[in-house]
Amino acid sequence: MASKADIATEFLSLCASGKVREAYDRHVAENFRHHNAYFPGDRDALLTAMEQSAQSEPNKSFTVRQTIESADRVAVMSHLRRAQVDLEYAVVHILRFEQGRIAEMWDVAQEIPRDSPNQLGMF
Repeated sequence: MASKADIATEFLSLCASGKVREAYDRHVAENFRHHNAYFPGDRDALLTAMEQSAQSEPNKSFTVRQTIESADRVAVMSHLRRAQVDLEYAVVHILRFEQGRIAEMWDVAQEIPRDSPNQLGMF
């Protein structure tokens, strides 16, 4: 059986690559809710937004850098590159699981500055 971290990684990677419905069908609970401030908090609203994002930016790159799993939650730290607008972000998704499926999600993102004085970078 896959770990929650593996499920979270696969879910986010499928969504980023445009396979949003497949990701939802495989991993998201029917009672899913999310806390993205830009969309209504229900399952279908975020699914639709993710599909639209994949269609409008098919060349984005999403790389998982680290996962942390504890009890019913997984934190996924990722690097998102939006090629069409030439921007990069450090993103953290926190996913809560119920019965092996994603029931709730939070996400925060920070633009990666091009000229950061920090030699360690965001990851």
